[in-house]
Amino acid sequence: MSEPILSLDPSYLDGVVSPAQLLACAANATDAYRRLQTKNCPGSDFLGWMDLPETMHPVIPDIQSTANEIRLRDPVHVVIGIGGSYLGARCVIEALRPTFAPQPHATEIIYAGHHLSAPYAAELLAWLEKRDFSVNVISKSGTTTEPAVWFRMIKGLLAKKYGEASGMRRIIATTDAQKGTLRELANTFELKTYPVPDDVGGRYSVFTAVGLLPIAVAGIDIEQLLAGARDLRTRCLRTAFESNPVLQYAAARHLLYRAGKQVEVFANFHPHLHSLTEWLKQLFGESEGKEGRGIFPAGCDYTTDLHSVGQYVQEGLRVLFETFLVVDNSGGDVTVPSDPQDADGLNFLAGKPLEEVNRMAFEGTRIAHAEGGVPNLSWHLPALDAYHLGALLYAFEVACAVSGLLNGVNPFDQPGVEAYKKNMFALLGKPGFERRSAALRQRVSAAGRRVAF
Repeated sequence: MSEPILSLDPSYLDGVVSPAQLLACAANATDAYRRLQTKNCPGSDFLGWMDLPETMHPVIPDIQSTANEIRLRDPVHVVIGIGGSYLGARCVIEALRPTFAPQPHATEIIYAGHHLSAPYAAELLAWLEKRDFSVNVISKSGTTTEPAVWFRMIKGLLAKKYGEASGMRRIIATTDAQKGTLRELANTFELKTYPVPDDVGGRYSVFTAVGLLPIAVAGIDIEQLLAGARDLRTRCLRTAFESNPVLQYAAARHLLYRAGKQVEVFANFHPHLHSLTEWLKQLFGESEGKEGRGIFPAGCDYTTDLHSVGQYVQEGLRVLFETFLVVDNSGGDVTVPSDPQDADGLNFLAGKPLEEVNRMAFEGTRIAHAEGGVPNLSWHLPALDAYHLGALLYAFEVACAVSGLLNGVNPFDQPGVEAYKKNMFALLGKPGFERRSAALRQRVSAAGRRVAF
């Protein structure tokens, strides 16, 4: 067989999930994957993501052409979106782009529309006013509150800077192919558009134009990203459970949950992977957390967080398990220097590659946490590049879908997401929410008893 694209190490599940228990779950996990393939499962109208590694290929030249135009013209590109509309792109861009030394004349990617912070808005609008920029607004309906509010503000700034007609030409709309407020605006002003497929939910959209256009603007090879996902999909389809890390991971999560492990900590040892853990939190949280069940997804950046919540992980409530994200060859040739005084007592590290020190921190951590009652698994990437990251993202999408089915929920809906919006609309006086508004305002007033010095 060719070189592994990804590998899963379940060595530290002993004591909670045995190899025999894992194999006993093979039939259920395999059946769940088969139900996804045959579209015989809850949410079957939203399974278009499974075929994206193949079906997106014809659109790639157009996406690359648009991305090149943006990169040649605009020093700044603003991505307006929330949830899956921006997290997939952001996790790839931050994983693969240098933190401090971007390529010459690279377009800076800025994110907006994922919160409602007034100080952030004031700072960003003032900063953009002094720079040339373009916008990619990503919303299937065009009415999602946070992106829509931000789009109003930034669209107004574009008109102020460039005039309405020229400003509108700097907008790309990634939205529904046929309907919705944003689609109507795009048709009226003849904006460049890309479709959000009807059969792909936001959190599974990284391999659509939703994710691929911002990633391409950042200068990342989207063909390699898709190639990794495509090869992972092929192997997953052809590989039985006993040698299939994706299905084994889904089964292990299910068994850990049944054993009382209700929180999954996604942990990495590289700052570049911070936004990957944020994407994972959204993918698994929105897919599984419903009907009073589901694993709560959390994220840690090690070794940093080993000096904070690491204490809780080591000795707190034993409701946790960890999934480590490990890069086997992360690059970098930094070594620990020698110090003549050796005041810190670290000369035993002198000459060692810093990456080796980091790796031993990982090995020491997973042993310590397992001995402390926190079982863990480790996903290993041979290298942190577009190909292997594409494979990892697709692997997690499949594993999340299989996990949801194993737990008896629809992994592709999100009915609870609307609850806060209804209350917010009512409190802000949206027409049609008058009765709800009165009741909520009474609750806000009654709850407003503060204790202060």
